[in-house]
Amino acid sequence: MGFVGEIWRVLRGRELAGEITIEETDFPWLAGRFTPGPAFPAVKPLFDRDLELMEDQNCGEWEKVYAEIRKEVSLVAPSGPVAEFLLHIEEDEAWFRWSDTPFDDES
Repeated sequence: MGFVGEIWRVLRGRELAGEITIEETDFPWLAGRFTPGPAFPAVKPLFDRDLELMEDQNCGEWEKVYAEIRKEVSLVAPSGPVAEFLLHIEEDEAWFRWSDTPFDDES
């Protein structure tokens, strides 16, 4: 796929929270190296908690934390903002899936 080498941005408002340089594709997931930006310290605790809750398989709490992530950051592809995404960040790695349309909440 043509995603490898692309740089996707994570924004907190208009501030750069980080950049993801795509290194791998495993449809529907993309993964790559995460470089934090100036706004990342404000949202890092949310991403840390996201990973903890995934490991604990605590779906109810995870959904609450992920709702906070979605309120705090947006994901921007090289072509522009995406409508929906599921993003995980651990140290210098990030992996995500995205859609141009909102995910189906009924599934």
